[in-house]
Amino acid sequence: MEQEVKEWMRKIEEVKKGDVDLSRDEDLSIALMNLISLEEHFYFTAMKTGNQKYLEMLNSVRELRKGMLRKIVKNPVGEEWCISKHLLASSMRLLEVGTKELSKNNEREANMFFTSAFNLYSLFWGINLKMVEAKQIAANPNSIPRNGLMAKFSEMVKKIVDCCKE
Repeated sequence: MEQEVKEWMRKIEEVKKGDVDLSRDEDLSIALMNLISLEEHFYFTAMKTGNQKYLEMLNSVRELRKGMLRKIVKNPVGEEWCISKHLLASSMRLLEVGTKELSKNNEREANMFFTSAFNLYSLFWGINLKMVEAKQIAANPNSIPRNGLMAKFSEMVKKIVDCCKE
C-alpha cells in the first residue's frame, strides 16, 4: 500500500511538471458535470413536451461537452472516455441528492451521498491523472474499495486538485 501511494505521488509530480493546470481542469470538470446534466434535462423536457427543439439543444450541448471533455480526458485507453463521463455524471447526481437531503435536515444521509460523490469524483481524477487504470475498474466495478484505499485516494485528490489556486 505504501509503495502504491509513493507511485501516485511520483505520477502527480510528473503531471505538475507538464502542461496540466489542475485548477483550470477542476473548474472544467464541474462545468462538464453541468453540461451532462443539461443533456439530461433537454432529453426529459423533449420527452415531456414532445418538442423536438429540445433534442436539437441537447445535441448542441453534447457537442460542446465532448469538446470540453477532450481537454481533460486525453488519449483514453479502453473505456476511459465513457467511464470519465459517467463518473462525473454520477458524482453530480449524488451531490444533488445530498443537497436535497441536507435541505430536509438529514445531515447523516446527506454526508453519505456527499462522500460517495467525492469518491467518484476522486476516481475520475485518478483515472485522468493516470493514477488508476480504468480497464481494472471496467472489468470489475465492485472492486472499488469503499474504505481504505479509496479514502486515502480521496485524501490525495483533496491535496492536489484545488480550484482556488490562481
